[in-house]
Amino acid sequence: MPRYRVVLVEPREGGNVGAVARIMANLGYEDLVLVDPGSLAGAYRRAMHGRFVLKRAETAPDLRTAIADADLVVGTTAIPSSKEEAFHRHALTPWDMAAGMQQVGGTVALLFGREDFGLYNRELDRVDVLVHIPSRPEYPVLNLSHAAGIVLYELYKAEERPTLDPPRAASGPEKERLHQTFREFLAATRYPAHRRRRTAVLFRRLLGRAAPSKWEFHALMGVFRGATKAISRTSGSPGPGPSS
Repeated sequence: MPRYRVVLVEPREGGNVGAVARIMANLGYEDLVLVDPGSLAGAYRRAMHGRFVLKRAETAPDLRTAIADADLVVGTTAIPSSKEEAFHRHALTPWDMAAGMQQVGGTVALLFGREDFGLYNRELDRVDVLVHIPSRPEYPVLNLSHAAGIVLYELYKAEERPTLDPPRAASGPEKERLHQTFREFLAATRYPAHRRRRTAVLFRRLLGRAAPSKWEFHALMGVFRGATKAISRTSGSPGPGPSS
């Protein structure tokens, strides 16, 4: 089973932070990271018996630091989209996401954005799996602590179900190597430069949903690196560097 880390990005309301700590304690999650938080006034009062989560919470200066060692990054959005061109906003429901997490190992970072603006597009670029909580379209934005409670409860429910032992999952560093190899493959095939960022994000989301095993990671690495080397030999350009 994965280890879950709740990451609150630039929270500004101490009461919300305290309420998140409380629901984490209710459901047995203790790893909380606050990215550049505002005042935490009122947080301990709202946390009630979850105050120990607040006391153990870490702060990070930026999102990159908060998720540096995560093997999978799950983000949340209030504004999903099924349009092909809106690739940043292709999202799963919390229950579909939670079901998929049963095949994941390592550390999973659960990102919850700002109370007013959520997660920025540049932050969504780093998200492997995007989640949206369905609600009435007239008022789709949930309170931060409510959103966290729903997502964490779906994960808690999924953990209670018996599952088969999953295969060994590819680690975060392994998946980052695969993303780099895919970018090299795009360059070697002379894929249009203006479309590479979009395609790299689409590939990241695909892998995030698939939760590849170590065997699948090595198979994909072999395909992409072999193809890139073959193309480079034909074109006379330098091939990818040695695999680490």
